[in-house]
Amino acid sequence: MVSAKLPFLTTSEIGAPIQGPTATLLYDDWYPALRADKLRPGKLATAMLLDIPLVLGRRRDGCIFAMRDSCPHRGIPLSDGWFDGKRLTCRYHGWEFEPCSGQCALIPSLSSHDRLDATRIYATAYPCEERDGQAWVFIPKPGSGRATESTERRPLPDLAKFGTRYHTACLTADLPCNVDHGIIGLMDPAHGPFVHQAWWWRSRGSIREKTKRFEPIPEGFRMSAHAPSGNSAPYKLLGVYGEPVKTTIDFVLPNRRTETIRCGDKWFSSLTTVTPVTGSTCRIDVVAAWNVFYFVPFVTAIAKFFGAKFVRQDQVTMIQQAEGLRHNPSLMLIDDADKPAKWYFALKQARLDADATGATPKHPMSGPVELHWRS
Repeated sequence: MVSAKLPFLTTSEIGAPIQGPTATLLYDDWYPALRADKLRPGKLATAMLLDIPLVLGRRRDGCIFAMRDSCPHRGIPLSDGWFDGKRLTCRYHGWEFEPCSGQCALIPSLSSHDRLDATRIYATAYPCEERDGQAWVFIPKPGSGRATESTERRPLPDLAKFGTRYHTACLTADLPCNVDHGIIGLMDPAHGPFVHQAWWWRSRGSIREKTKRFEPIPEGFRMSAHAPSGNSAPYKLLGVYGEPVKTTIDFVLPNRRTETIRCGDKWFSSLTTVTPVTGSTCRIDVVAAWNVFYFVPFVTAIAKFFGAKFVRQDQVTMIQQAEGLRHNPSLMLIDDADKPAKWYFALKQARLDADATGATPKHPMSGPVELHWRS
């Protein structure tokens, strides 16, 4: 397997971040915090998820961990302390913690007269797992107590792969908008000829009417298997294999879009997530794997180059949109091109209602439906 990392895109490359409106956040789910290759034994890294400051690292035995970046004693960031590959030590008073559980192992100031059992104290630690090169963190609902191994969790997402030989790549970009705007931008089918105008992708003159079939899936919806758009240059390249090309696209709460393209025994799959960093900012991460053009020289470098340009186009658009959103304009969603956005908001509200009442979430789709738009 060939693995590659795309350059990190920051809003400072294009303009200063703009604080926009906030969004309601979904908890009790997995979110990618950062690339797992940033976690090395004895080193600490920081990230922000759902307005929660995190400190992450990798123990000597290879296990990764995520803790709230705050000592439970006086609140100093634990990332300012020391990590020896086994225990994380607070720099203020030397409290030591086992990082995967958060359990306090030592309070140096305790004397023989103290009765306090340090091991009954826990810093906040979150379930953390490595998958497809990402460090995924499970963020429970605030006030739900300490997450343990027995805490019920939704399944961790897994990038689909259809063989043992494939290339991989990833890319990431910060977006100065809330997660709702990031997600509906992710699933928007009509912006391609305008945002992604390029000789290697699409032109405004390529717009044509399209009909796609959608079906409900648990906590999401699927664009059923179909021939990919013939007016997108990259898809045309797959014609060299002489096999029918089919693509399937899923969206599942809280933030995941998966796409699978099959062409005989050739395939491409991607997992794209839009993760809330704060209530008003988010981050897009794309992880992809493929065996198409497997033996073409420099195929990963080529994919990195064009993939980075594609995501940067989305990033610039979201930065421009954030400038308008700061003035709280009236907004609208239309049919059919905006129907997926409507489903997303309905799915999200159904989960929030279910969390509040304990009832089974009601899916906004009663069955398969065809949508029509021009793009």
